[in-house]
Amino acid sequence: NEVSLKVGLPDIVSGVYHTVLANILATPLKVLAPLLWARVAPGGSLVLAGILARQADELKAAYAPYCQLSVSDQQEGWILMTATR
Repeated sequence: NEVSLKVGLPDIVSGVYHTVLANILATPLKVLAPLLWARVAPGGSLVLAGILARQADELKAAYAPYCQLSVSDQQEGWILMTATR
């Protein structure tokens, strides 16, 4: 399907991307909120995984200055959160 993947830490990656995916724990996701959101291109998506369902509200609060996160999927106590720029 000719997908191109660029992997790196948000502070060393430059540019903006249609999809920015982070699959890490909630605390780093909160700290990285401004850096991750800055990499999402207009019309692009932010996808966050590695989040426990009970952490949804704290992630929504951390990203509120940048975007409106919503729970897109959940399985066995884990959730996937997304936002569109």
